[in-house]
Amino acid sequence: MGFYKKKNTTPGEEVRLRTPRTGEILGIVLALHGGSRMMVHCADGKDRMCRIPGRIRNRIWVKEGDYVLIVPWSVEGDEKADIAYRYTSVQAEALRRRGVINTQF
Repeated sequence: MGFYKKKNTTPGEEVRLRTPRTGEILGIVLALHGGSRMMVHCADGKDRMCRIPGRIRNRIWVKEGDYVLIVPWSVEGDEKADIAYRYTSVQAEALRRRGVINTQF
């Protein structure tokens, strides 16, 4: 087990945010279904059953109302996806100010 020191940032400093890459879709968590599965409403208007892959399962904790980046499956991509990243509330607010997140979806 290692101890990680948080990076110090000054109040005026701009921090890089992860934006959706090719094949990724922005979404908001609607409901938790247990077993690291949840229902996510995506920016393309579809609701998908998403899971947290094992490689990041213990690193992120997702709650209802969180903004997440998802990667749709190659098979059943309109219904299922994996969660790639979770935005904190501060990051989500910064994305909203930049216009990446719109409140309509």
